[in-house]
Amino acid sequence: MKKNILKITLSIILISTSLSAQIFQGKAIYESKTTLDIDFSKSGIPADRIKMIQERMKNNLERTYELNFDKTTSIYKEEEKLDQTTGGGGMRFMMMRGGVSGKHYKNVQTKRSTKDNEFSGKKFLIKDDLITYDWKMEQETKMIGEQMCFKATTVVDMPVRREMRFGRRNTNDEEKNENDISNKPTAEPVIVTAWYTLDIPINQGPGDYWGLPGLILEVSARDTKIMCTKIVMNSKEKVELKEPTKGKIVTQQEYDEIVIKKTEEMRERFRNERQKSGNEGRMIRVHN
Repeated sequence: MKKNILKITLSIILISTSLSAQIFQGKAIYESKTTLDIDFSKSGIPADRIKMIQERMKNNLERTYELNFDKTTSIYKEEEKLDQTTGGGGMRFMMMRGGVSGKHYKNVQTKRSTKDNEFSGKKFLIKDDLITYDWKMEQETKMIGEQMCFKATTVVDMPVRREMRFGRRNTNDEEKNENDISNKPTAEPVIVTAWYTLDIPINQGPGDYWGLPGLILEVSARDTKIMCTKIVMNSKEKVELKEPTKGKIVTQQEYDEIVIKKTEEMRERFRNERQKSGNEGRMIRVHN
C-alpha cells in the first residue's frame, strides 16, 4: 500500500513538473545597435549626401529581435523590416553583416543549437553544439527596467573586422589592401560583458549567448550593444518553440566557409563590373 502511495505521489510530482514547464513561457524584445565612428572630412562627399549615408547606415546598424523562451528552449528571430542598401546618384552602400536571417533555436538541456538561415538564394540549417562560455561573475549590479541585473564577463574569439573604406576606389590600392589583409590574423579575443537577472531564472539570452543563472538582458561586445527593451511573461498567446527543420544541414564552420567563398566571389564580380564600365563611382562598404 505504501509503495502504491509513493508511486502515485511521484507521478503527481512528475505531471506537475511537466505542466509547469509547459505553462512557463516568456518573450523578450531586444534592440541591437552598432556604433561606427567614421571621418568623412576627406571624402569629398557633400554634406547633404553624408547625412543621407549616415541615415542609411543607422538603418542597417540598428536591429530589433524577439526571443521566445521556456525553461529549456528558446527561439531568437529578427523582426522584419525594409532593408535599404542602395542610394541614388552613383552612391552604393553595401552592408556585409553576419548573423542569422531566420530562426535561431537553442536547447540548453541537450546543449544543441539550430539556425535557420538563407544565404545567396539557398536555405541552410546550421546545427552545432551550444558555445561554451567561461563566464566570470562580477560584483557590479544595475537596474535594467524593473529588473535587478548582475554583471558577468567572458572572452570570445571573434573575426577581425576589416577596415571600412569610402570614397573612390583605386584598383592598385584595393589589391594592396587585400594582400595586407591576407597576412593578418583572422580572429582576435574580444571581451563580452553581459547583464542577467535572477528574477527570470533561465540560462537563455540573445543570439548565441546563454549559460548564466538568469535571463541575459544586455550584451556588449566591441561597438555593438544588445539591450532588452520589453519582457512579457506567461502571455495567453503561446508560441510553439519548434526546432527548424528545412535547409541543407551544415556545421557553423562549414557555413562560415561558404559565406567567405561566396562573399569573395561577389566582391570579385563587383570589381569586374566597375572595371568594364569604367565608372568606379563612390562606395561605402561596412564589414560587420
